[in-house]
Amino acid sequence: MDIQGLLQSDIYGMLFIFLARIIDVSIGTIRIILISRGYRYLAPFFGFFEVLVWIIAITHVMKNLNNTWSYLVYAGGFAAGNYIGMLLEPVIAIGYQSIRIITSEKIVSLPLILRNQGYGATVVRGWGARGEVTIIFTVVPRRRVNSILELVSLFEPNAFVTIEDVKKRYAGFFVKGRNFYELFGRNIAKKK
Repeated sequence: MDIQGLLQSDIYGMLFIFLARIIDVSIGTIRIILISRGYRYLAPFFGFFEVLVWIIAITHVMKNLNNTWSYLVYAGGFAAGNYIGMLLEPVIAIGYQSIRIITSEKIVSLPLILRNQGYGATVVRGWGARGEVTIIFTVVPRRRVNSILELVSLFEPNAFVTIEDVKKRYAGFFVKGRNFYELFGRNIAKKK
């Protein structure tokens, strides 16, 4: 394996293999995330393109079986694709997350602020290692988690917070818009 061998080989072909592996592994990472979050109709769509790009990449490797560089470039593209897929995942932010906020403070404002921001907040009293605690549960879109954590750090800086993925959600308080009915309509009793 020498540099001369790389220079004599098709550098554009090696670059193509590398980029194709980045694309197919990144798509595969997103597909696995979709499967784990219950998007069973969208995941096969991504799987189709993942395998299509993989077949094209492996075909180029098979054309260069005598060139060790093609193996290294193929493996390097796989590693880079994993990394890029992990970088893309928070940007896409698909699905919902459940946030559990546990505090020993006598809280009043945080649940009200969460509700005012359009999120449901369930408050439960409990006992922890140091006495009485208040537990606030809320389910939010993944792209809103950081804004919720900022509110928590502002109003309850000593709170213990856990975050979990939500595979499915039913009913509950989920605001889709900002008009009056969508914000308060669920709280108005319907007449029979």
